[in-house]
Amino acid sequence: MILKVSIVIPALNEERGIGKTILAINKDYFKKHKWELEIIIVDGGSKDKTREIALNKGAQVLTETRRGYGRAYKIGLTHATGDIIVTGDADATYPFNAIHEYIQMLIDEHLDFITTDRFAALKHGSMSLKHRFGNLTLAWTLRILFLVNIRDSQSGMWIIRRDALTKIQSLETFNDGMPFSEEIKIEMFTNRHIKAKEIPSTLSAREGQVKLESFKDGIKNLRFLFIKRITPSKHI
Repeated sequence: MILKVSIVIPALNEERGIGKTILAINKDYFKKHKWELEIIIVDGGSKDKTREIALNKGAQVLTETRRGYGRAYKIGLTHATGDIIVTGDADATYPFNAIHEYIQMLIDEHLDFITTDRFAALKHGSMSLKHRFGNLTLAWTLRILFLVNIRDSQSGMWIIRRDALTKIQSLETFNDGMPFSEEIKIEMFTNRHIKAKEIPSTLSAREGQVKLESFKDGIKNLRFLFIKRITPSKHI
C-alpha cells in the first residue's frame, strides 16, 4: 500500500522563507519509498509573493482570511488527505530536510503523534532570550498542570497519524490562536488511546520579519493553560 503524506504549513507574507522551506523536503526519499506527497499552504492573505512561490514549488494554496495560527491549522488539517500529516512554519526555521526521518520513526515505533523539541539544538539567532524564557515558562506550566513530560510546548513541527485526529476533541473546538500548539500536545499526550512522543530537533534563524509578539502571545498562552485545566475534557 502506498503511503500518502500531507505537509501542512500556515503562511502570511513569508516570501523569503516559503520556497526554502518547501525545497528542503527530501523528495528523493519520498520517491524511493513510494510515499505520495501533498503540500498544503494555508495562506492568511499574504500581500507579497508567498502564494506565487508556493504554487511554483508544487504546493496547493488554501486561503483563510480569518486570522489565527490555530485557525490556519484547522483549515489545513481538515483538507489534508494523507495517512500521515506533518506540520511546520513557512519561515525556514524548522528542519523540513529531516521530516522523512521523523515519519519513518513514527512508522517504526508505531507512534500516533510526534512533537519536536527545538531546545535540543537551537542555532544562532533562532530564539531571543526573552522568547526562550517565555517558552520554558509555558512548558513548565503545562507539565505541572497536565502531567505531560515535554520540554517544548510551543514547537510547531508535529508528525501526526491521521487516525489520531479522530481520537481527540473536534478540531473546531480548538483555540484559533497561538494556544493551538500547546492544546494539540495536551490532547495527544493525555489521551490513553494515543501513543505520543517528543523527539530532539533543531531550530534555525527565521527568514523574513518576526511576527510573534512574545509578551502578548505568552500571556495568552499561559492564560489558556489554566482555563483548559479547569475545563471538562472533550476526549472522544
